[in-house]
Amino acid sequence: MPPDGQQYLTSEGLAKLKSELKELKTVKRKEIAQRIQEAKELGDLSENAEYAEAKTEQAFIEGRIIELENILKNALVIKSDKNSDQVKVGSSLKVKTQTGELTLTIVGSNEADPTRGLISNESPLGQALLGRKVGDMVEVKVPAGIVKYSILEIN
Repeated sequence: MPPDGQQYLTSEGLAKLKSELKELKTVKRKEIAQRIQEAKELGDLSENAEYAEAKTEQAFIEGRIIELENILKNALVIKSDKNSDQVKVGSSLKVKTQTGELTLTIVGSNEADPTRGLISNESPLGQALLGRKVGDMVEVKVPAGIVKYSILEIN
């Protein structure tokens, strides 16, 4: 786990979050301000569904901006270490399970997407794999039971 609230990000993840933040600040804020202005012009705000919806969306956008700014302020960019013989955050590895082989990459929680093989370092699987080496086997308890992962290679 990163120290003092810092969050792991790949350079791609960092760029994606910066892009989202820029979009929210430069485009979405203006769009929502325009919607609020148009809704105000419709008259009575107490029964104005368009106004209420726009204000709710504005709150969501502002909350996301704050969240992204905090993530970016505390980001630790993962440097890929191709020469490491241990699984670390940023490692890509090939594992074997009872059902076949998988390619996984250990990433920070903000970039996790298990359907694409991006496993959070904070997840049970991520925690079980960290620090392991080629040939090691880990067991992870999942709702369906216990799944065994054998590490075939680390990149």
